[in-house]
Amino acid sequence: MVGEILKRSKGSIAFAITLILIEKIAWIIEPTVFGNVIDALIEAAGKTAGTSPIPALLVWCGVFGINSGVGAFRRSWDEKIYLRLYSEIAAKVAMTAKEQNLPVAKAAVRAELSREYITFFQYRIPEIIEQGIDIGGAIIALSFFDWRLSVTCLVIIGPLFVMNRLYNIKVTLFQRHIHDLREDVYNVFSTLDPERVRAYYNGTARWQQKIANWGAMNFGIMRFFLLGIFVVILYISIDLDDFSTGNMYSIAAYVWTFVTSSEYLPELMESWTSLKDISRRFAKEEEPA
Repeated sequence: MVGEILKRSKGSIAFAITLILIEKIAWIIEPTVFGNVIDALIEAAGKTAGTSPIPALLVWCGVFGINSGVGAFRRSWDEKIYLRLYSEIAAKVAMTAKEQNLPVAKAAVRAELSREYITFFQYRIPEIIEQGIDIGGAIIALSFFDWRLSVTCLVIIGPLFVMNRLYNIKVTLFQRHIHDLREDVYNVFSTLDPERVRAYYNGTARWQQKIANWGAMNFGIMRFFLLGIFVVILYISIDLDDFSTGNMYSIAAYVWTFVTSSEYLPELMESWTSLKDISRRFAKEEEPA
């Protein structure tokens, strides 16, 4: 059902993804370009013959302009296509509910749950692409300064994969229980019983707290590994290499990009597991009786 609607809009979605790629590639290049600006300004201030910061400044302004201009246009374009998509998906949910003789309350909840498809494509897909470019781009960029810097970042990929895999398994189960409860929300409110409403939200909160607890544990373990990366990269950058001021800025920016993007992975995984469970429910709903 949803897949058919998304397939019909694949051209618009592909264009939105292309804009994301252009915006993010410009973003990941920017620390290197700005590092060159810093070095050029230092050389010019030192009265080095034949040096001028103007070329480096113009390159940086160009990269910054591409990132900002494409980013602004994309945010407007996304609203245009995804608001229309949600209207089509909600209408399809209503049609399917009518064909299957589903209760009105359940059909309304399914329409609300389908909003997560739009949230995923409008916000999570760009974030997944952005974090992927951030992590991969940071590793590639660091290799141009010293291959040991990129290898240090690569070492953590294994532990990150294992932790996120375990997190995904656990959160999938918790999301299933949350969606079961959400499908009953209209029936709960139809009773106008304060105690039943309180019990409903307390039950939802318990499963959400389990997700939060696993997320907190994942975050803490990840931060421990990332601390080790910081220490090793600082040692390589300061003790083993003779980097310029601009190079040090670029390295720090790429390491910070790698770290912050890695920390964001559990939240993206949570959104993905939620969408998988919703897709499973819609698929089951469309199966012939």
